[in-house]
Amino acid sequence: MPFTRTDSARDGARKAGGFFGRLKAALGRTRSALVGRLGALLAGRRVLDEQLVEDMETVLLSADVGIEATRRIIDDLRRRAAAGRAGDEAALGAALREAMVEILAPVCRPLRVSDAAPFVILMVGVNGTGKTTSAAKLAHRFKHDGRRVLLAAGDTFRAAAIEQLQTWGERLNVPVIAQHSGADSASVVYDALSSARARGTDLLIADTAGRLHTQSGLMEELKKVRRVIKKLDPDAPHETLLVIDASTGQNALVQARQFTEAVEVSGLVLTKLDGTAKGGIIFAIAQTLEIPIRYVGVGEGLDDLRDFDANEFVDALLEG
Repeated sequence: MPFTRTDSARDGARKAGGFFGRLKAALGRTRSALVGRLGALLAGRRVLDEQLVEDMETVLLSADVGIEATRRIIDDLRRRAAAGRAGDEAALGAALREAMVEILAPVCRPLRVSDAAPFVILMVGVNGTGKTTSAAKLAHRFKHDGRRVLLAAGDTFRAAAIEQLQTWGERLNVPVIAQHSGADSASVVYDALSSARARGTDLLIADTAGRLHTQSGLMEELKKVRRVIKKLDPDAPHETLLVIDASTGQNALVQARQFTEAVEVSGLVLTKLDGTAKGGIIFAIAQTLEIPIRYVGVGEGLDDLRDFDANEFVDALLEG
């Protein structure tokens, strides 16, 4: 394969443990749809001609890489070819990898928890993205780091969501602030923040109802949650994480745009990479919105939510 690397950066990623292997496995469907077809196009090629460019554009777009990111990748390949840096199959593959990393590198910014006590993380997103589960995984992660964590069951639209978060809380031994189904979400989060301050909690992770980005009333309620939080702490929420399902393709980009306009999204969690051939959407989001990608999810396990790393992601995607 023209994409294979043997340098220390990739070797370091491999030695980091089993997560690289899980990430690689999770990206299997996207790799088959994207890399398998690109590899076939580049096989034996020594010239980046217009037919190859057109074929590559088709493959990239079919994997939901997006028009802007695809154009950037192709333009970059053309520049490298003109400079004599993409004159054979291996060089073309290396150039493609570098172009992909350059798109993702600016949004590769892990979440840094400040000394704010409590540090408030607001979880937002539409139903079915894995938002509640991601909140629990973050609680597990931060508790493992020695922090005192509190969960808020702010998704009061669904009784199942409250029960799900309470079950996670019992499993993780993390307290959960909840009210009855149908309660005011802002009230739940307000109570949770008051409790977190009284307990000396380090982090409050607040779940919210799954918001359809087309329903303005629900988006307004999310804004209300933010306003209520700020009554207790003008600097909170310190992080607003939008959880998006990679399998929704271009719709994920629409969601990211509209949530950002409504609630000032500061970071993304990309889930369900293991269930889609459209994982290229990450490039479209990075190129178009430039929102930091904090975490990627590659499975259902508590440890399957990890910091996003641009080099590691591209290596896992391109490596055969």
